Amino acid sequence: MKWVYIAAGIALYIKFLILPNPEPDFPVSIVETLVEESGVPNAVTAIILRNRLYDTIFEVVVFTIAVMGASYLLANEKPFCAIYQFTDEPSIILARLGATIAAIVGIELAIRGHLSPGGGFAAGVAGGTAIGLVAITSSTEWMQAIYKRWNAAIWEKISVLIFIVLSVVTLAGLELPHGELGALVSGGVIPLLNILVAIKVALGSWAVILVFIHYRGLL
Repeated sequence: MKWVYIAAGIALYIKFLILPNPEPDFPVSIVETLVEESGVPNAVTAIILRNRLYDTIFEVVVFTIAVMGASYLLANEKPFCAIYQFTDEPSIILARLGATIAAIVGIELAIRGHLSPGGGFAAGVAGGTAIGLVAITSSTEWMQAIYKRWNAAIWEKISVLIFIVLSVVTLAGLELPHGELGALVSGGVIPLLNILVAIKVALGSWAVILVFIHYRGLL
């Protein structure tokens, strides 16, 4: 039976080499259609936050459940006594410099994600990276105090709720004016969805980072 699988694999590989895939005969370019319908030049963003917005809603919900699950599963464990962090000055300076760059990149990706490569998820990852770099160079109590002072947990939930409401309104067929193609304020509700996803992912990452530091002592 093993030789049958090997022969089938070789035959399939030869097929890819000899028989080219037929070119699709579309009357119009798919990318041009996406750009025209969404009002944003980034076709990937148009797909994620418009054409398959229904899927994106549940991706955001899944991330929310993952953050809640991390807190729930570790809640009964004993907090870790020793917390490992950078202590030498060069590492601290480099980590905080990297955090500053990551934060700036995250803001750029969130605001201009509908115009250039980027978007809410990438911006949130950049923001979470910045928070993680600060966390491994700063006091855990200080990070926790800032998290509570700015009500980050509440803002995370608010961003999810607003994202879901705007998504449902968009799926119902109600859209904001697209504006001028290529302008910063364009694409209807897509820029707002990008920013909301970025806030959600960054704040959710912050919550997970604090949980793992508290219960594991190391990121």
